[in-house]
Amino acid sequence: MLRVEAFRDAASAMEQEKETLLEMIHNIQNSQDMRHISEGEREELNLTANRLMGRTLTVEVSVETEIVNKLLDDLEDAKIRLMSLYGACTSDVPAGPIDQKFQSVVIGCAIEDQKKIKRRLETLLRNLENSEKSITLLEHQKSSVRQSCNSKQD
Repeated sequence: MLRVEAFRDAASAMEQEKETLLEMIHNIQNSQDMRHISEGEREELNLTANRLMGRTLTVEVSVETEIVNKLLDDLEDAKIRLMSLYGACTSDVPAGPIDQKFQSVVIGCAIEDQKKIKRRLETLLRNLENSEKSITLLEHQKSSVRQSCNSKQD
């Protein structure tokens, strides 16, 4: 039993290290610094990054987790909640439900405070959408590179 747990812990650590490496490669490819180098250097770095990502993805460590799906579900729930708060702050007809309690609180605020609340909710929604896109993109990149690497091995 202890050996099984130690094995699972080691596999989990390897899986985490793999995720960290993939995130680092992704961050390098999308960093602002890439804009400040020559086209040739950028192309070479991208080729190297893609090769490293492909090699990293060939390592299959499988401690089954559903954390990404859970995270995306949580983000969707947060998005729905933020949309209901945002709907309470807008004079337009919202696409979804409105948080009535929040709306009554916001209506009691000064107009300038209402505008600040609305702007803050807009920023939170944008950040949430960007986070969701980043997670989805990273997962898509992983599966695309994995498929590419698997087809090269056949």
